[in-house]
Amino acid sequence: MKRLGEFFQTADWKAEKHVPVIECPDSVNSGEKFEVKVSVGKEIPHPNTTEHHIRWIQLFFQPEGEQHSYQLANFEFTGHGESVQGANQGPTYVEPVASTMAMLKKPGTIYGLSFCNIHGLWENGREVKIG
Repeated sequence: MKRLGEFFQTADWKAEKHVPVIECPDSVNSGEKFEVKVSVGKEIPHPNTTEHHIRWIQLFFQPEGEQHSYQLANFEFTGHGESVQGANQGPTYVEPVASTMAMLKKPGTIYGLSFCNIHGLWENGREVKIG
């Protein structure tokens, strides 16, 4: 049986619209809050229609040298133009963009995971040092 992690796809977010883009400082002070912004479609816009959309993005932190990761955030995007009148006729659309405040005590990697209803699971990571 395959493991779920084998289905995650990766690519350069500047060339692939499904990859989560993590924006945060390269280095932070231990115990100080900082903003983490995550989005899909930064360089190449994702359609975000009823038929083709990003359903969710999750953020995890993997401390350097440790075995276990920690979930930082879970963002769901549910407005994709759905309506009783039909696909893309609804009054609401959302873009897969979110932010949170985080605090780290150790260096490590922040991972972003996203799910496209057509193209599946995507992953990206960004190292954060403690300065």
